[in-house]
Amino acid sequence: MNGNLTQGPVMKTMLRFALPMIAGNLLQQCYNIADTLIVGRFLGANALAAVGSAFTLMTFLTSILLGLCMGSGAVFSIRFGQQDEEALKEGMCASFFLIAVLTLVLNLAVFAGLDWILVFLRVPEDVMAPMREYVFVIFFGIAATFLYNYFASLLRAVGNSLAPLLFLAVSAVLNIVLDLWFVLGLKRGVAGAAEATVIAQYVSGIGLALYTWMFCPQLRISRRHLRIRLFCIREIAGFSVLTCVQQSVMNLGILMVQGLVNSFGPAIMAAFAAAVKIDAFAYMPVQDFGNAFSTFIAQNYGAGREDRIRTGLRSAAAVSICFCLAVSALVWIFARPLMLLFISPQETAIIAEGVRYLRIEGAFYCGIGCLFLLYGLYRALGRPGMSVVLTVISLGTRVALAYLLSPIPSIGVVGIWWAVPIGWFLADAAGLLYYRFWKRAERPDGT
Repeated sequence: MNGNLTQGPVMKTMLRFALPMIAGNLLQQCYNIADTLIVGRFLGANALAAVGSAFTLMTFLTSILLGLCMGSGAVFSIRFGQQDEEALKEGMCASFFLIAVLTLVLNLAVFAGLDWILVFLRVPEDVMAPMREYVFVIFFGIAATFLYNYFASLLRAVGNSLAPLLFLAVSAVLNIVLDLWFVLGLKRGVAGAAEATVIAQYVSGIGLALYTWMFCPQLRISRRHLRIRLFCIREIAGFSVLTCVQQSVMNLGILMVQGLVNSFGPAIMAAFAAAVKIDAFAYMPVQDFGNAFSTFIAQNYGAGREDRIRTGLRSAAAVSICFCLAVSALVWIFARPLMLLFISPQETAIIAEGVRYLRIEGAFYCGIGCLFLLYGLYRALGRPGMSVVLTVISLGTRVALAYLLSPIPSIGVVGIWWAVPIGWFLADAAGLLYYRFWKRAERPDGT
């Protein structure tokens, strides 16, 4: 196996590993941005509102699988750092079967409860039909999401972040081509946009699984690894379930906010749908850097390299803050041109609300950048429960303030926008204070 992150210059090693992950997930955002751009430009505001609201719902559902894969990846990284190949392969089997079963259960549950979900989200009547049409198709991609994220987490855990990028690049290009063909050529409407995304997802998921089997013989399992031991399940669950809870809580909070946004009508929904895509694209690199940082920390934690953990923490914080400041400035300056990529110039009210959202959120990306590093740190050090606590603080604050402030006539929907950065910074403060007191308690002299 290659991709050992326990050796070499800290900053260079971390960045070399992180850059393909960042590029890969920027491409993954192209899935949803392609849908949003094409739907918003050619199918109108109601279709855009439907796709945007469905994106929030799908993000919540897939976050369950993503959290399980990320938690499993932390275990894989630790075992790789310990150079324990047998334990790594046993963990791979246990994790795969555990997540596969939950994927099946999740898929059946969302199909059975689709109508109830749309009612829960308070979807307006004129958006209900296109959203149901889009969501029904997009749910067929849940299994593909599991395949891609499982094998991507496995490969990244052993230091290979390039292969997931390459498969995602092919898939992203395919998605855009199929989007244009299905929506503009075949006139399939919002269902065509969903069909294009699902096909592209299966290309990346199945393709990456085949690549791992064919070109990574060191990760192939044999019959003796198929035994599922209670200890192994407990360890995988200890990391994965809490990481899953963290991801689910985070996206459940966002889903609750989406329901509140929906209550303000299609114009606000459309503005939110476009602005959230820009927002996610802007801070996605620092989120992926946090995930790469987590793998770096986990491998060095498994190898007992405390010196590299300390150096890596300082270096990662400096990189994240500098990046966030630069992106904040760009989003603030170009908020209106960015909204015009998704919305026709005639939709002045939608554009104005989207610009206001971006300038509030975009000014505070340092808050979310720090939070992603804290999530990755605690996950890698075997304390995923602390990541859950930070998520509850961040999202709890966001949801509570949004529901408290938005009914006030003089504040309205702006209260929802301001609740987000406030939640980020409260969670950052809690995470940094906990780390400080935890490390002090670990010192023999208590200083």
